Amino acid sequence: MRHQGPLRHRAAYVAFDRFPSSKGSAVHIAQMADELFTRFEGGLLAAIGGGDLPRYQREGTREVARFDAAIPNLIDRAEAFSGWVAAHLRPHWETLEVCHVRDPWSALPAVADGRRHTVVYEVNGLPSIEMSHTWPWAAPATLGKIRELERFCLERSDAVVVPSRVIGDAVRGLGVPEGRIHLVPNGADVRDRPERPAGAPERYLVYVGALQPWQGLDVLMRAFARLADLPGLRLVVCASVPERRAKPVRRLAERLGVAERVDWRFALPHHEVAAWLAHAEVSVAPLTGCARNLDQGCAPLKVIESMAAGVPVVASDLPAVRELMADGRHGRLVPADRPAELARAVRILLEYPEEAAAMGRRGRAHIEESLTWARSRARLTEVYRTLTRGR
Repeated sequence: MRHQGPLRHRAAYVAFDRFPSSKGSAVHIAQMADELFTRFEGGLLAAIGGGDLPRYQREGTREVARFDAAIPNLIDRAEAFSGWVAAHLRPHWETLEVCHVRDPWSALPAVADGRRHTVVYEVNGLPSIEMSHTWPWAAPATLGKIRELERFCLERSDAVVVPSRVIGDAVRGLGVPEGRIHLVPNGADVRDRPERPAGAPERYLVYVGALQPWQGLDVLMRAFARLADLPGLRLVVCASVPERRAKPVRRLAERLGVAERVDWRFALPHHEVAAWLAHAEVSVAPLTGCARNLDQGCAPLKVIESMAAGVPVVASDLPAVRELMADGRHGRLVPADRPAELARAVRILLEYPEEAAAMGRRGRAHIEESLTWARSRARLTEVYRTLTRGR
């Protein structure tokens, strides 16, 4: 790695995620890494790069290094990333106090024998479960090896941070003691309402996020088809992925006869997504009832950010979602994978706009009182303080 004068960091944040990006994970990484580096007066952020992202950046005492090797096979790429992380941590081995990681491939080099630093393992998802949905052709033996790698790294970490109680239960099921698990929820910033996006429809529902099958876009499209009698109503999909990833969902929209009423926006900057949220009549989070969302759990940032924008939410009634919002108070919770129920809940909110607006106001107040990034960052820094106090 090139330095403008050598730096020896006290903190590192490592993630097998592209950073920055338009995905919710990048929003989370930016907040958590900033808190870590503020506490330790700088640090190294090691993440995935590629495209037009530079391999190396430095601003004062903060450095960003990006892994950009073009390795098609996901497992091979993850293993290569792990070796790359080990090489980038080595110069800081004697000064490092905290290494914060987000996945087993980031964690493996951090929990190596002979370390003097503490390791905080942030579990937003378990690849052994995620990959069975992302890559359904993955061999059971491969998933089993990943599960063992997760167990190994979790056992050797000093603290495990989770964004929801459901994920905490999953981690506890892997043998992590209760005392090492710390709940640090996702958050949002409550800001003044931004200007209406240029070209925004007069009336629209909004979906924000990625397009993997577990997000439930097929359910949303089928529900939207049941709202065809509502004049002028459109659906805006703010997808966090490139346009090519939307082909299956767009084909479904065409078959259902709703394609002409759906507006697509791809990989928008975060502040532009916030504007689309703020002026929607309803925000929809149709997560499916699959093992990825139930057994492992999730912590949907789209729900929190929608409430922070003052918009009523219609979401799937899953345990992780119930941690964030209350049915009938901040929006409506409906059974997962039920297009008719989803459409009915949306229709009722549209028919009673005053009550919908009240739900939006209560949701915004709930975020301001309980789920801001400032509160989450304070919880995280307390984890760091507790771990380093005795060292």
